[in-house]
Amino acid sequence: MFKPVARRLLASEVFDQLRDRIVSGEMQPGASLPAERALATLLRVNRNAVREGLKRLQQAGLVAIQQGGHTRVLDFRRTAGLEVLATMVVRGDGQIDTQIVRSILELRTELAPIVGRLAARRAARKHVDALRDVVVRMREAKGDSAVLVRLALDFWAHVVEATDNIALQLAFNSLAVSYGSVLEHVHHMMSDEVRATADYDALVDAIALGRQEKSGEIAKRIVARGEASAVRITKVVDAVQRKGRSS
Repeated sequence: MFKPVARRLLASEVFDQLRDRIVSGEMQPGASLPAERALATLLRVNRNAVREGLKRLQQAGLVAIQQGGHTRVLDFRRTAGLEVLATMVVRGDGQIDTQIVRSILELRTELAPIVGRLAARRAARKHVDALRDVVVRMREAKGDSAVLVRLALDFWAHVVEATDNIALQLAFNSLAVSYGSVLEHVHHMMSDEVRATADYDALVDAIALGRQEKSGEIAKRIVARGEASAVRITKVVDAVQRKGRSS
């Protein structure tokens, strides 16, 4: 069930291995982990590395460490935060979890109009200037999707900052980690979204003019392109991965 852990970054690797088994469903909610001493033996690390790894799992909302050192697996869907999403994009077998990809992009689509409206209500001149600068750089990228997706992420960071809503900003930070992990593998599916620079320009104009409803509409229109492409392409990926597993 377990494999030996390399010497470097022992606690991190203990955390990674146990986390992957929990989020994959290999370790079910309510299950008990082996005792520290047994885990140290199974993973071939010292107990300090195990203890630190378990502490990180507890902080991530994946396990509960009870009195006496007994550790129980939690239902991460009820206890974990958005940070866990980034670790779920690629499964243990190296294949992309397309359901996770679609979930992340669907969440973006639903949040976009809220962010757009609040940005239009509260944006300062510095936010508008920063957004215009990013759009200029997007045009200069000349359709390079790998560059454009990173610039688009920067664009949305400025839009979220303009909302002056700390909850949205922190949620964006967590989502950006997950979204970033998606981009590493599927940036090509976002090309329809990030090449539509005219819409980014229109969103900046609407924010600058304080047009809240218009900003919300344009924001959703932009990210909906990425979601639509993701749904289309991940269906193809699903078919390829199913074929690979059956062969």
